[in-house]
Amino acid sequence: MKVKILRQENPASESYWETFDYDGPTDISIAGLLDHLNYNDDIIDDQGNKTTRIAWECSCLQGVCGACAMVINNVPALACDTFIKDIKKTPIEIRPLRKFPVIKDLMVDRSVIQENLTKTDTYIEQYSPSDSGDHDQQYDIAKCLKCGLCLEVCPNYVNGASFFGALFANDCYLVASRNKDKSKTVRDFYKEHFGKTCSKSFACMEVCPMNIPTLSSIGKLNKKK
Repeated sequence: MKVKILRQENPASESYWETFDYDGPTDISIAGLLDHLNYNDDIIDDQGNKTTRIAWECSCLQGVCGACAMVINNVPALACDTFIKDIKKTPIEIRPLRKFPVIKDLMVDRSVIQENLTKTDTYIEQYSPSDSGDHDQQYDIAKCLKCGLCLEVCPNYVNGASFFGALFANDCYLVASRNKDKSKTVRDFYKEHFGKTCSKSFACMEVCPMNIPTLSSIGKLNKKK
């Protein structure tokens, strides 16, 4: 099986495709595949040329940290939650997320996510709920990994410049529901950085590994007074 990986030495260098051969089991994840390719001291491409280890990011490898987000056969997904046996098309093509600056190979800089949340003060702080009966929605939102997959597929998100994306809308609803003193301020931020710009494609919901109901968050946030 051929595996094509879009590589980049550093943020300033040009990206290039490099192909590897894989003949192992198909019941492993893409994360396992990358580990396999990186296993030996000498890393060899499909032409027999010596190359360097593939840089990628991971932590839990259980689908709950979001660190291994990347694009696999043009589908943004978590490498640890995507299995070779489920991929219909070969060669397998793996590239970094395209909406974030590349650090090296499949590693990207997603710090803009936290920077935007900090900029708009989208944090609960003192717990003082305004919607005591909405715990299911709040629990679902709290599962957000900040992995960036929703931003990768969003047609409105470009480098976090003015539109902050689905994860921001979800966090706004979570904060507005759990801190009534910040509710109006957070809703104003939501209207400025999401409400006027979202085209409602909801591709974000299709790729979310935690199945967060963003549409429900938007509807409930719009209802708040």
